Amino acid sequence: MPQPALDLTLDAPALTAALVDFPSVSGTEKPLADAIEQALRALPHLTVDRHGNNVIARTRLGRAERVILAGHIDTVPIADNLPSRLDEDGVLWGCGTSDMKSGVALQLRIAATVPAPNRDLTFVFYDNEEVAAHLNGLGRVADAHPEWLEGDFAVLLEPSDAEVEGGCQGTLRVLLRTTGERAHSARSWMGANAIHAAVPILNRLAAYEPRRPVIDGLEYREGLNAVRIEGGVANNVIPDVCTVTVNYRYAPDRGEAEALAHVREVFADCGVAEFMVDDHSGGALPGLSHPAAAAFMKAVGGSARPKFGWTDVSRFSSLGVPAVNYGPGDALYAHKRDEHVAIDKITHCETRLHDWLTS
Repeated sequence: MPQPALDLTLDAPALTAALVDFPSVSGTEKPLADAIEQALRALPHLTVDRHGNNVIARTRLGRAERVILAGHIDTVPIADNLPSRLDEDGVLWGCGTSDMKSGVALQLRIAATVPAPNRDLTFVFYDNEEVAAHLNGLGRVADAHPEWLEGDFAVLLEPSDAEVEGGCQGTLRVLLRTTGERAHSARSWMGANAIHAAVPILNRLAAYEPRRPVIDGLEYREGLNAVRIEGGVANNVIPDVCTVTVNYRYAPDRGEAEALAHVREVFADCGVAEFMVDDHSGGALPGLSHPAAAAFMKAVGGSARPKFGWTDVSRFSSLGVPAVNYGPGDALYAHKRDEHVAIDKITHCETRLHDWLTS
C-alpha cells in the first residue's frame, strides 16, 4: 500500500506524528526518502540532490555563511509502539518520536517556512544511522559527494532535550584475548586457565581513573569499561581462551591514534596475548568558539552541555565543519518501548531555530 505524501503545511508536532507513522526501520528507509524528496522538490527555493536513500537540499542565496541542518531518517526496530499516540498531557508517543523524527520534522518545517534565511542552508536527511558505521548514509554521502556537505557550521538534530550539546566523545572498542592450555577440570594443574589469566585486565579496569577534561568550558567524562567477557569450553574443561571486550569513551581533545595508544599502554603489562581493534570512531570538538556557534547559542539560549555519547557531529568535524547537537527529543528515551517526546519541546526548538535563521 503506497504511503501518503508528506504535508509540510502541518505544524511541527503534527508533522512529527506523520513521520513517526511512516515506518523507516534501518534498511527500509526508501519510501520515506522518496516522500521527503518529493516534498522538498516542491519548494522552489531549494536545490535537491539524492544519493541512495539520502536526500540533500540547499539554498543558493549567496549568503556569507552556510549552515547545515542534519538528521537521520531511520529508527530502531518497532516495539509495538506504532502508530503514534498523543496523550492529554501533550506528549507524543511512538517509535522514533525522540530519536529522531521530531528533529527531522523541524528540518522539514524550516525548509518549508524559511525560504530566505539569513544564512544559506543545507538540509541533510540520511539513512542507516542506527546500524553498522559502514552503512551510515552521512558517511557514504561524505565519501561520494563531499561538496554537498560543505558548510561553516552544522546542527545535528539528535535528541538533546532542547539543550545544546557540544561535540561528542570518541568511542573505541578493543578485544583483549588471554590464552592458556586446556585440561580436564579434575586435573586442572595439567592446564592453564585463560579466564584466570584475565584477572590483571579486570584489576586494571577496576583501578582505572578516567579523565574529566574541560574543553570550551564543557567538562567531558571519559570511561574505560569491560562490556563483555567470553570464555569457556565445557563445564569440565579448563579454558584455553578468554576474551574481554573493552569500550573506551574518550574526550574529543584526544585523536584516534592517541586514544588507541593510551589503551595499549593501560594494558601493556596485563598478559594480553592478542590486542584487536573491533570498532573505532573519533570524537568531535564542540566548536563553540566559532562565530556561527556563538550566534546559535545566543539565539537558542540556555547553557551548552557536553555530549558524552557518539553522534555524527564527528563526521562533520572530520570534514572541517564544527557541529553541535540540538533537538527536542530526550536521549534517555531513545530506543525504548515507551519512547516519547514532549510537544512543547518540539515547538520550543522550532521557534529558536526560526529566530536564529531569520533575525
